[in-house]
Amino acid sequence: MVSFRRGRAGLNQGRSVGAPLLLLVAALLSGCSGALIPPSAGPVPGREQPARPVPATPRPPVAPVTPAPVTPGDNALGAGLTQGPPVADLVRQNERTRAALGAFRQSCPSLMRRTDRSGLTSGQDWANACAAAASWPQDSAADFFARYFETVQVGDGIAFVTGYYEPEIAGSRARQGRYQTPIYRRPPDLIDVDLGQFSDSLKGKTIRGRVDGRNFVPYPDRAAIADGGALAGQGLELAWAADPVEVFFLQVQGSGRLRLPDGAVMRVGYDGQNGRDYTGIGRLMKERGLIQAGSMQDIVAWLHAHPEEGRAIMNENRSFVFFRELTGPGPIGAMGLPVTAEASVAADPRYMPLGAPVLLSLDRAEPEGLWIAQDTGGAIKGANRFDSFWGAGDRARAIAGGMQARGSALLLLPIGTYARLMAMSSSTFPSGGVGSERGTDGAAKGPVGGNADAN
Repeated sequence: MVSFRRGRAGLNQGRSVGAPLLLLVAALLSGCSGALIPPSAGPVPGREQPARPVPATPRPPVAPVTPAPVTPGDNALGAGLTQGPPVADLVRQNERTRAALGAFRQSCPSLMRRTDRSGLTSGQDWANACAAAASWPQDSAADFFARYFETVQVGDGIAFVTGYYEPEIAGSRARQGRYQTPIYRRPPDLIDVDLGQFSDSLKGKTIRGRVDGRNFVPYPDRAAIADGGALAGQGLELAWAADPVEVFFLQVQGSGRLRLPDGAVMRVGYDGQNGRDYTGIGRLMKERGLIQAGSMQDIVAWLHAHPEEGRAIMNENRSFVFFRELTGPGPIGAMGLPVTAEASVAADPRYMPLGAPVLLSLDRAEPEGLWIAQDTGGAIKGANRFDSFWGAGDRARAIAGGMQARGSALLLLPIGTYARLMAMSSSTFPSGGVGSERGTDGAAKGPVGGNADAN
């Protein structure tokens, strides 16, 4: 399962903490290191793609930009880059490519403002593509990507893709009848601490907790909240649901719809997480022989058939997600924008710029093609780890619930980005190179630079 399941990037609505306290927290965590990289996925045999001619229109000049002030480390630069084949040889004109153009166009304002944690781009790098996307016709979307983008492989390029969707569950704004499971809004005492403010070595690391006297302590875990009543009586109930299992998976997905008793729909979206580690219960259940397959449908069926044991297993996932009511389009991704069904993926922003396109070649047909990284997730960590969004409804639930696809990923960057990174590699990379080039057959022509073992 995926994306929000681990909890999406939420709004920081916590109050501030005194600097001495946070410095103490930073000092205690200064020894933390290493990204959470998912298990390696097996490679999939290459597929031949029909070649398309490169558009006759000359490619636009690449505007000089100031390199992003990010150095190699726990990011795409540290993982190493390999130049890939031309986009025109890979991307075909189809419905997914058209949807990807729309999603990219929507991402542009945020893409040009955000700091790229991957270290690959700055906002100005995207200016030409974003200006063209504003009026580019959807029916020639493939030509747009071929004209303005080049491909690079991050790390070994081996991809693992799961799926998420927008669930709909039975709910009520008031506690009544069968609606007895609370859906909580974000508590006011939940605080997000950006450790990068205190040490460059901790950039990109965030912890969450609360203040207890003079101490910053962990927030209550799932068992304490769901069974122990840690938040009861504080007026934090945003709504009430009929099924605790459905609420659990609402948290896994990170957003959803509540079908109210009068037939109306209330939409809710991610608004924070308690800071505890996410544990996928499907893996636990398979290891214990409780289920054979690991699809969401199998997990839900077992939890419903074994309510007491199921509650205990759900509590082993100590992560707990909080929600807010959504009144506009949604669900909302990590860029603060609505995600697009069958066009948006969640990715780790340390390895892929949020708003950038990614081309997936996988062992399942449904998620193959071009996607736009518009979201993040607590379980979506490491290079080439993605979570594909499938929308709402029964079809979306069925595809997302069983999605586990493996294959390869190519990141699309504005033309000229790889050459710029190569030019600055002598000072940026101790090894003296960003990466290598690949032929149109995908074969690497040289060693991958940076930390080749990052994945």
